[in-house]
Amino acid sequence: MSDHTSTPSFEDFKLNKQLLNAITEQGFTTPTPIQEKTIPLTMAGHDIMGIAQTGTGKTAAYLLPILMKVKYAQGHNPRALILTPTRELAMQVNEHIKMLTPYMDIRHTAVYGGLGPKTQIETVKEGIDILVGTPGRIMELYAKQALVLKDIKFMVLDEADRMMDMGFMPQIRQMLEIIPVKRQNLLFSATMPDIVVRLSEEFLEFPQRIEVTPQATTAEMVEQEAYYVPNFKTKINLLMHLMEDQETFSRVIIFVRKKQDANNIGKYLERMHNGSVRTIHANKGQNSRTNAINDFKSGEIRFLVATDVAARGIDVSMVSHVINFDVPVLYEEYVHRVGRTGRANNTGHAITFINPAEKYHMKKIEELIRITLPIKDIPATVEIEKADFEERQDIAKEVDRQRKKEDPNFKGAFHEKKDKKLKQQHKRENQIKKARAAGKSSVFIGGSKKSKSSSSKRKSGGPSRRKKR
Repeated sequence: MSDHTSTPSFEDFKLNKQLLNAITEQGFTTPTPIQEKTIPLTMAGHDIMGIAQTGTGKTAAYLLPILMKVKYAQGHNPRALILTPTRELAMQVNEHIKMLTPYMDIRHTAVYGGLGPKTQIETVKEGIDILVGTPGRIMELYAKQALVLKDIKFMVLDEADRMMDMGFMPQIRQMLEIIPVKRQNLLFSATMPDIVVRLSEEFLEFPQRIEVTPQATTAEMVEQEAYYVPNFKTKINLLMHLMEDQETFSRVIIFVRKKQDANNIGKYLERMHNGSVRTIHANKGQNSRTNAINDFKSGEIRFLVATDVAARGIDVSMVSHVINFDVPVLYEEYVHRVGRTGRANNTGHAITFINPAEKYHMKKIEELIRITLPIKDIPATVEIEKADFEERQDIAKEVDRQRKKEDPNFKGAFHEKKDKKLKQQHKRENQIKKARAAGKSSVFIGGSKKSKSSSSKRKSGGPSRRKKR
């Protein structure tokens, strides 16, 4: 080992020459903090619970020691199993293995849904050493008797929090019953909600906990800011205004919650910027999603509009900006969206558009990430549109729902207005009672005072506006 005062290097981990050559060719010289802490403990055989943001090098942190232990092609069945929540991430991890093994004889593949299983089954049956995949497709191949899992020695759960969000717990539990009990387990997550803690208690044996940054924090290299924007149309206007600066906003991911909004924003950007945009969401076919990400990586397109399905599957080092067109209601998703920029020691920017119904969620996100975002003023040249009736109703209902959640006694805006009118009526009635009790010469009519003398004048033939019959 090198001296503690010297800069750490990959040679400190006693990796083989084949891996060191591949690392050098990829341009990596210094291990990241998560790699520096994880690799020695994994090489020593410990179970690992790693908490690290995306873009910190956690994929290599678990791949390098596994590649050292798998060493070369052997047998027919997989010896290492890596589970990911999305097909994009499965493909990304498989690509990382390819990058690290040009000088090693190791068979690997990724299996995932969105495509028919036939080609994947044929690849697996030819023999495999490391299998990457989504839990649903792996269990499907196992059920078809196309996959044997009795030789698994290493199991990795990558982005475990996302897997729990997507409801993969039953498939993971099934898998734990099938694979050998004697194995090394590694779990990685950017956040550590209670459900992931419970999974780790079932899955890991005396794990070493590695936390290079506090959980649910956003990357230090990312500058974050927000705008209060009243409605959808104004968000569009602000987005188009910002995108006019092509030099600053050179490669942008725009995250939205709804597939329909993703399609609409994508079409609008396409018209305004000569087709330099792709859209990805769950309804897009696998080939379409893969091509979109590859076009974005290569720089062929400037904009990628995506729902959260893609928040964890895009590994592009030079994303200049992430735009949160909507505030995510699953608060941990904010961390993963923002993690798409500021990767690999590059600086990045994240901008969030917040409408009145989203202020509540943004406050919760700020509590989670322990940062208060600076609020910028909408530029004077951006037109503030009026929301349509349906959007106004939706925002009002959502604000009501949030207030009820925080205060069980809150009855809603309609009841609030009704209560206000009742209070005003009771106040007037009390004023009238007090005036009568005091024997005053005035009465309260409709909230205004009118003297009895003027009233009697009208009765005795005094000035009156009433027409004579």
